[in-house]
Amino acid sequence: MSLQRRSAMAAVALGVVSAGVWAGAYEDFFVAVLRDDGDAITALLHRGFDPNTRDPKGQVGLTIALQNGANKAFAALLASRRVNVDARNAQDESPLMMAAIKGNVEAVKALIARDADVNKTGWTPLHYAASAGSPQHAVIIALLLENHAYIDAASPNGTTPLMMAAHYGSAGAVQLLLEEGADPTLKNQLGLTAADFALRVSRTESAEKIAAAIRRRQPDRGKW
Repeated sequence: MSLQRRSAMAAVALGVVSAGVWAGAYEDFFVAVLRDDGDAITALLHRGFDPNTRDPKGQVGLTIALQNGANKAFAALLASRRVNVDARNAQDESPLMMAAIKGNVEAVKALIARDADVNKTGWTPLHYAASAGSPQHAVIIALLLENHAYIDAASPNGTTPLMMAAHYGSAGAVQLLLEEGADPTLKNQLGLTAADFALRVSRTESAEKIAAAIRRRQPDRGKW
């Protein structure tokens, strides 16, 4: 028995695949996702295959397609009314978070159009979009904010999108978040501000932008 077939049978035994789905279709589905074969995926879905089926690692096809830049596979899955656009993996990542970190603007737009959760608890799509510095990521930050993403969302350890942009993103992303109202004075559970995040990796331009934003928030000391 091949390794793929053993993995598929193990998934069936664990209840990852419903009783009505045979192992061959299970293998064919995930192979089609990785090969970016939208037609094969559509055919399987028309035969009744569940688009929310998880692989042995707990990943759904939608997230796998986004991870691998399989845009045809993504489109075929998103076309299904049965697909769960908010299915999370073992790391609590949603498809929208994956599209955000990958800088996939069109996928972000498509997921938002399907009412994907912009403000999930914990780490959010905005945290992920702020974690990279390409022009596409800046577009995604703006898209998420236009669709009511909470700009000062706190991760489980209190980290905000501005802190992620300061440490991992670009000075442009920092500027965009500040202009849109991100609070530069917030601290995470370790007591670090966004400026501290920037300084830890010698991003002086970002640190200066954040420091200037903090000064603007302080009352003029020369006034009574």
